[in-house]
This record gives sequence, C-alpha cells and structure tokens, in this order.
Amino acid sequence: MSYVTKNLIAGETLIYKTGVHWCVLFWPIVFCLILMAGGIASFAWGKFAGKIEIGTAVICIALVYGLYAIMKRGATEIAVTNRRVIIKTGMAARRSLEIMLQKVESIGIEESFWGRMLGFGSVMIHGTGGTPEPFRKIAHPNTFRQRVQEQIDGMSKA
Repeated sequence: MSYVTKNLIAGETLIYKTGVHWCVLFWPIVFCLILMAGGIASFAWGKFAGKIEIGTAVICIALVYGLYAIMKRGATEIAVTNRRVIIKTGMAARRSLEIMLQKVESIGIEESFWGRMLGFGSVMIHGTGGTPEPFRKIAHPNTFRQRVQEQIDGMSKA
C-alpha cells in the first residue's frame, strides 16, 4: 500500500497521483548496459586468463545498481486529494510535504525542450508563509497543476 493511500484523512479522496518520470532511469540504464558489456567481455577474456569472477562481480554490480535506480524512482509519490497536496520522497529516509489546498498560493512549472516532448518537468509549490519547494523530473506536471487548481476552484464554489 502506498504512502498516500495509507495517510488519507477520513472523508478524503485521492484525485490524482503521479511520480517521477521514467527519464530518470536513462543514465542508470546506460551505465548498467556498459557494466554488463564489460562483464560479458571479461567472461570472454576470462576464458583465457582465468578471471571469470570479475565478470560475474561486474554483472552483479550492474544488476544491483539498476534495481536501486528503479526502487528510488518508485519511492517518490505525488498526489492531489480533495483536501491537500501530498509529496513523499525517499526510501530509507523519508521526506514528505503536505499542504492543505487552501494554503497553496501558486504552483510553478519549468519544462525544458525534452521535458515538453517527453512529458516531465519541475514543479514548484508555493504555500502561504513557506519557502517554495522544487520537485524535479515529475511526470505530467501540467496535469498535476490542473488537478490542484480544479480542487481549489471546487473548494471556493462550495
């Protein structure tokens, strides 16, 4: 069960949930592929030099690093409920930010060229009396901002 669903208040419903974009896995995948290629090459070289253990170690390191990158990506949750915005990051050490919708002053979005093409960007939430918090490489930042604005607008009409 996710952090967001475990921490919903009575009467609170989840409206929208997103996380870190898959592009954060690009460099870890490239690094893993290079390590895997090196490990496979050392197998071929190891047949002649008797060093097969090095290739096995390099491949194991690549797999562990790749698994860590995937788990780290999955450890960030960003959600909009009918009452607040919830952002949780971190695996072992956790950092969470929960802002009541009526305390959200503005939400800024920065998207690079590739961010616009691939659907990711940085989201900066400004709460009343607080410092803005940037969250980078968030998937679908415009949809996130739209859902927050819809909920704030719905609260003001009620």
